[in-house]
Amino acid sequence: MSQWDGKTRGNLLGYQIFVVTIKLIGLPFAYFLLRFVSYYFYIFVREKRNIIVSFYRDHLNFSEKKAKQMTRKNFFVFGQTIIDRFAFLMGKSKRFTYAFNKEEYLMEIKNTGKGGVLLSGHVGNWEIAGNLLKSRVTGTINVLMLSQEIEKIKAYLDKTTGGPQFNIIPIKDDLSHVIKIHKALKRNEFIAIHADRFMPGSKFIELEFLGSKAKFPLGPFTIASKFKVPVTFVFAVKESKWHYLLSSIPPIHEHLSPEEIAKKFVEELEKKVTLHPEQWFNYFNFFK
Repeated sequence: MSQWDGKTRGNLLGYQIFVVTIKLIGLPFAYFLLRFVSYYFYIFVREKRNIIVSFYRDHLNFSEKKAKQMTRKNFFVFGQTIIDRFAFLMGKSKRFTYAFNKEEYLMEIKNTGKGGVLLSGHVGNWEIAGNLLKSRVTGTINVLMLSQEIEKIKAYLDKTTGGPQFNIIPIKDDLSHVIKIHKALKRNEFIAIHADRFMPGSKFIELEFLGSKAKFPLGPFTIASKFKVPVTFVFAVKESKWHYLLSSIPPIHEHLSPEEIAKKFVEELEKKVTLHPEQWFNYFNFFK
């Protein structure tokens, strides 16, 4: 059985190789090297490969051949998003271009003075989205997340790239994160939350997604409902080699229940996955 355990995949040596490559040789060569690395993972990481092939075949109705082709592309594009993350933090963001679809929706939220909740998922490059929002829309982005990244990797990335350019609010059993969220919203800041990964043992909501029932974490939608602030859904997808598109939906200002917000989010997530199937980066059995 494959379930998401909240931990970041990868090893320290792999990260070191790509960080050094970007720094000394450049992004194009890092992408070239990635072709071999991503194909290695496609061949030997069978469990993840089979899960993604099944996702494309059974839920997007791709043929077996197309599903395998898309899976190879998926592994490569996923590696690109990681490299892009490093490049952005290392001050090489000028290589990329960006477009903002409905950026005014985010400014609308900011102008309410209440702060806002940004729900996103693992489609595209969520970290690029956070960094771009910080530079263009608001001075502080708070990302609510499980604090389970491997410490050696995190320490290395913090040292070599300066670490993420947003504030991380770790989710804890003592619910201290709720207090931090409240204070951040009072300061008219944004709270960004991933809303597409259900952890075994946590509360969930089961919704129709791409023709099958899937479990989504209830927590993000409860937070979005509880604090009674504007809510929107934000995604940053890689449209071409050096170009990203950041998009959001019209803010939800009325008070909705967690279930109502969840249904709206899943509808938007379906659209993004259908438009950018190669950027679906959930490597576990989403429907089990």
